[in-house]
Amino acid sequence: MLQADPHPYLVPFEGGFKPEDAPTAPEADVSDSKAWKKKLEEEKEKLGRWQHKLYADDRYAVLIVFQAMDAAGKDSTIRHVFTGANPTGVRVTSFKRPSSTELNHDFLWRSVLALPERGTIGIFNRSYYEEVLVVRVHPHILDFQRLPQPISESIWTDRYRSIVEHERHLAEQGTVILKFWLNVSKEEQRQRFLKRIERPNKRWKFSAGDLDEREHWDDYMSAYEGCLNATTRPWAPWYAIPADDKRFMRWQVAAIINRAFEQLDVDFPTLGPEATAELLESKTRLTQ
Repeated sequence: MLQADPHPYLVPFEGGFKPEDAPTAPEADVSDSKAWKKKLEEEKEKLGRWQHKLYADDRYAVLIVFQAMDAAGKDSTIRHVFTGANPTGVRVTSFKRPSSTELNHDFLWRSVLALPERGTIGIFNRSYYEEVLVVRVHPHILDFQRLPQPISESIWTDRYRSIVEHERHLAEQGTVILKFWLNVSKEEQRQRFLKRIERPNKRWKFSAGDLDEREHWDDYMSAYEGCLNATTRPWAPWYAIPADDKRFMRWQVAAIINRAFEQLDVDFPTLGPEATAELLESKTRLTQ
């Protein structure tokens, strides 16, 4: 299984992570912004090459999970980081409100259907983690989930355990799991909401409900604290990426993904003597 390398934004496995202590902006001077864009382009090229090898090797799958508050930049990060990859080998799944069919199954079921197959990259834009984030902030949602009654007081720790065991099983079967919490500040979110309102081409992205959720900011930070501490593991690490500067954030995400690829023994398959001889014979036939 993949073992996460030490990294400044890695959520520690021993616990003690606190969102209020995690940076939302890069420590470097913002004048580095153009340099970060250039570094992202370099990482995108690497990612494209790694994906090609991943597909040819056909032994591993890669699952990348994005969670964040509204306007943190999940969509744009996915778009910018993976533009260098072959779209036939990447699948993005966005999880919205569960359907009636999905509610008739356990909370992990619908995400299992979207897991990447070997040789491909799967991206979850939000995920089963909503069940210990949004649902924890709004526990009345549990009333609609058709759960056995009474609902256990340990439901959150039970769900953490289910998630950890689920991810460990996937990792043991060859799925590389990387999880990113895009950590945007409340003030930066406010500014991005205002831009959405002020710019006609961005207004479609804004909903008054976003402000309702913003009122629960502290509750969400508490939910993230519990979730990240309980579910970060060497085989499925969480990274709390500063999200106030989008260029820096995208570069960091791409670089972490490439570092994970470097740990894998993926490469283009080599041919044995028999297959090589067959190729030479085919070449002879084509050149006659």
